[in-house]
Amino acid sequence: MGSVNSRGHKAEAQVVMMGLDSAGKTTLLYKLKGHQLVETLPTVGFNVEPLKAPGHVSLTLWDVGGQAPLRASWKDYLEGTDILVYVLDSTDEARLPESAAELTEVLNDPNMAGVPFLVLANKQEAPDALPLLKIRNRLSLERFQDHCWELRGCSALTGEGLPEALQSLWSLLKSRSCMCLQARAHGAERGDSKRS
Repeated sequence: MGSVNSRGHKAEAQVVMMGLDSAGKTTLLYKLKGHQLVETLPTVGFNVEPLKAPGHVSLTLWDVGGQAPLRASWKDYLEGTDILVYVLDSTDEARLPESAAELTEVLNDPNMAGVPFLVLANKQEAPDALPLLKIRNRLSLERFQDHCWELRGCSALTGEGLPEALQSLWSLLKSRSCMCLQARAHGAERGDSKRS
């Protein structure tokens, strides 16, 4: 999905943003769009917005509702995904196991094979926000060896960490393009016509 420029990097990309309810996904989406804070309601279904990232990349960002009854439909948004953004509430330690389980289920979907992901630990401005190292360990991110990934702290409230998050999206998108090109080159060397 998406188009590739002359350097082999994607010029357009599909980004799916998921996470448990109340993690701040919709607020992050509109803050990334450059808007001031907006009053949001729990997302039923999805929100979709175009977004420009570093490197002149056009992103289509899908913000998918995170309430428990809606999570069964998450798989319907995964086909053609170039990058997953998984948002969690850094202040809600009690829900980290649930969040880890949902992230694992998404990444185990066949449509997500090799898809890079960015975990955004939102609400880092709060005094009781968990440090990133603790979040990384509680999510056991190292077990996802078939995916390139990054973990970033951010605040949808203040905008802190969002420029770095956009840079991470660009880096992860480049890593995916490079992996696809390397796989194609490797396949060509073997005479294999399989496409990544």
